[in-house]
Amino acid sequence: MHIGPYKLSNNLILAPMAGVTDRPFRQLCKQLGAGMAVSEMVSSNSLLWGSAKTRRRANHEGETEPRIIQIAGADPGLMAEAAKYNVDNGAQIIDINMGCPAKKVCNVMAGSALLQDEPLVARILEAVVRAVKVPVTLKIRTGWSREHRNGVTVARIAEQCGIQALAVHGRTRACAFGGEAEYDTIAAIKTEVKIPVIANGDIRTPEQAKAVLDYTRADGIMIGRAAQGRPWLFRAIQHYLETGRLMPEPGAAEIRAILTGHMHNLYAFYGEHTGVMMARKHLSWYSKGQSGSAQFRLAINAAASSAQQLALTRQFFDAQGRASVAGGRTPGATDGLLHSGRGIEELAA
Repeated sequence: MHIGPYKLSNNLILAPMAGVTDRPFRQLCKQLGAGMAVSEMVSSNSLLWGSAKTRRRANHEGETEPRIIQIAGADPGLMAEAAKYNVDNGAQIIDINMGCPAKKVCNVMAGSALLQDEPLVARILEAVVRAVKVPVTLKIRTGWSREHRNGVTVARIAEQCGIQALAVHGRTRACAFGGEAEYDTIAAIKTEVKIPVIANGDIRTPEQAKAVLDYTRADGIMIGRAAQGRPWLFRAIQHYLETGRLMPEPGAAEIRAILTGHMHNLYAFYGEHTGVMMARKHLSWYSKGQSGSAQFRLAINAAASSAQQLALTRQFFDAQGRASVAGGRTPGATDGLLHSGRGIEELAA
């Protein structure tokens, strides 16, 4: 899969998620099989560019290429300036957010709220594409309500404006993250445009990934919430797409190694205090479904230092490994974590 001059190692992409897809998590997902990872959303408001939070969100030092920054806003001129600023600071691809359903974004007519105004969509896309010499991509939803699914029209506009790849979440703005994603609109978009189309929404397992690719004929898939606490999902999907066989679920020892490496990178990236705070949600996600996870989360949230967090994490996952052996289960055997999704099977029928 290509985006402009960049050939991706595969067609599996980590979705941009505010507060999640920072540099440590992007790098980890790339190491574990993601062909590309998109940054957290950066505002087009130039007053925010100098803030510590924005600088961290745009920080790609040492990251595997291509480096892709997502920008959000509703003013074509400001969006063009934001694109130029980020390219000057190392972005190799600019992604435009027209998919976020969050109220604080939509209330200023940014994110998926823009889908209500197709002429404004065109002006923003034209302005950003003209402003930079790097590829520009776009993320949208299928429409702004179930009654107004205009994803196909917006996709045509995007292609005409020079957008080089399009990611589509299979829900409308009004749906937020409720209900189940639908893929008929994504399939229709794929038949209408020649640029790469990336399917997104409710893809939680290797089987679901293949079913969505087969049904929509999309060029790639984008994984968001399903990768939280399961960054190895990308390699599991790639293995299944290549071989038709499921990989064993990682055992407690491997999860501990992946997690502790992630934690060290968080501490180095954010510093001790903020790193400890940021690690809490990841620790919660990694431990989900494990025996004693509720007590572990309480202990982790009370830990005041990185040393305490690391010690508690080692103890918890070592205990998981001992319990697995004592129970006669081989550590690493598939235990259903990669098979927790529903609602896709009928696509493959």
